[in-house]
Amino acid sequence: MNIVLNIIFLLIGFAALIKGADFFVDGSASLARLFKVPGVIIGLTIVAMGTSAPELAVSTSAAIQGSNEIALSNVVGSNLFNLLMVLGVCALIHPLPVDRGIIKRDFPFSVVVSVFVFAAVALGLFQIADFSQLGMQTTVGVLGIPIGIVLLAVFAAYLVYLIMHARKNKTDEPQEKPLPVWKSILLIAVGLACIIIGGQVVVENAKVIAAAFGMSETLIGLTVVAVGTSLPELVTSIVASRKGENGLAIGNVIGSNLFNMLLILGVSSTIHPIAVNLASLIDLGILIIVSVAAMVFALTKKVSRAEGLAMVLFYVATVVFAIVR
Repeated sequence: MNIVLNIIFLLIGFAALIKGADFFVDGSASLARLFKVPGVIIGLTIVAMGTSAPELAVSTSAAIQGSNEIALSNVVGSNLFNLLMVLGVCALIHPLPVDRGIIKRDFPFSVVVSVFVFAAVALGLFQIADFSQLGMQTTVGVLGIPIGIVLLAVFAAYLVYLIMHARKNKTDEPQEKPLPVWKSILLIAVGLACIIIGGQVVVENAKVIAAAFGMSETLIGLTVVAVGTSLPELVTSIVASRKGENGLAIGNVIGSNLFNMLLILGVSSTIHPIAVNLASLIDLGILIIVSVAAMVFALTKKVSRAEGLAMVLFYVATVVFAIVR
């Protein structure tokens, strides 16, 4: 009976996360319109930050509570879901044109960041003397405070660059009429409150459910929690794609992934060093491969329906692999 209640609270937490992100995006995007910021930049910054807020809330709450496996696997799982499912589903609905700036700047940067995090963890793997006893739950490295500070510094520099780029490339294209300032601020405040509370509820109940079913925190973070916190990205990008706002859809995914790796991992590892097991290191390696593949698809300046289908199928394969390993 208690497990049923935990599942109900988990669903309530996800609902709060999604609705909170919705409010946050609406309020933030409305303020951004006042400054005539291009759609792709809004996607990379305001919308990406709003839809990544659930991941930030969950991973930060997990780090504070010492559930570091959820903190890391949530980020990696969310990034895989964004690249494979969100982009894949959007491409299935309508082939996705890719902005040249994202191909030349943001896609390669996201790959570099993923490689950096993988390398920081893998250095610990090389210090293991007896590889014969190496299991999936064996700790192979640590994301400590120094790495967290580096990630946060890179995030700050990236955000400043995007803001400067937006100021130099203002658009005069017709945009939806912004909401009153007071209403925008109210939506942002209410959204953040829902996101923070929802994040705490999700982490607490996910841990109980994981223990009850014998699932590791790594697995539940990579699957249940990651998919739940990535629903805002999926909904936002699908809506944007259907409305022809492809810059917003692509920018939302890549921006969210960068925010996850830089801001969320940076905050989480600064709060509490993250001990990384072999399973999470393998997932980081898969993320790098997927990121490179998605970038290759984008080089044609359009993600086709066939490529979208391949992305969705590969995501299903990664989830199956995570469950059976």
